[in-house]
Amino acid sequence: MFLLRFFKVLFGIYAALFFIATLLLVTICYFFVFIFLSKKKAPHIAHRIVSRTWARVLCFGFFTPVRIKNREYIEPNKTYVMIANHQSQLDIPLYAIASKNTLRFLAKAELTKIPLMGYIIRNLYMTVNRKDRSDRNKSIEIMRKSLEEHISVFLCPEGTRNRLKDPPLLDFRDGAFRLAIITKRPIAVLTLLNTGDKLSPLRPIEFTPGPIYCIWDKPIDTSSLTLEDVPALKEKVRQIMMEHLSDFRNSHK
Repeated sequence: MFLLRFFKVLFGIYAALFFIATLLLVTICYFFVFIFLSKKKAPHIAHRIVSRTWARVLCFGFFTPVRIKNREYIEPNKTYVMIANHQSQLDIPLYAIASKNTLRFLAKAELTKIPLMGYIIRNLYMTVNRKDRSDRNKSIEIMRKSLEEHISVFLCPEGTRNRLKDPPLLDFRDGAFRLAIITKRPIAVLTLLNTGDKLSPLRPIEFTPGPIYCIWDKPIDTSSLTLEDVPALKEKVRQIMMEHLSDFRNSHK
């Protein structure tokens, strides 16, 4: 057991150094995109080319091949409110790879203070100060504007990483579901199955290489729903994710 953990730590150190090296290079690419392209064109190039390429390079360098089931359910030129569970730092590149759509993530405002990553987040993501009610309300308007620009919005309804295996999902917040109903956009549900097993938030320096899995479900139409349907919609999505997580866990005992 000690020897196995030792090798996981060594691989974790390698992965961290690999991430930093690629971050330095990719920041230059983002810089040129944000400086020289129009505000309308830059998000598409930044995400579809730069972010997705970087994500693939990271997964290749981390020896974590990505297995995505039902990607054909997500139409590349359609706009969605995309939601997923959040287990690990590995989730971010997996989110980027999982679909061919241009999308924007909603990130915590404090992440903009991180060197280099903060520059990328400020220019490519939407941010929110979760402790500030007015800022949370403002973020809804920013997300609505993104959808109107035909750029999908990607949210984690748990609000933060789930640092525990049990329960497999934290309580869902209403925001993503309210946004989908207000804007009449379909909800695209992505369930990540084992990223927390590869890179646990409890032991972030221990990294286990190997395939990572996720699964899309058919988008949920919200065009006929009202805000009164938020609790039922939230529970429906939660049950979808719970079923996938339970099936995966049972099949890998």
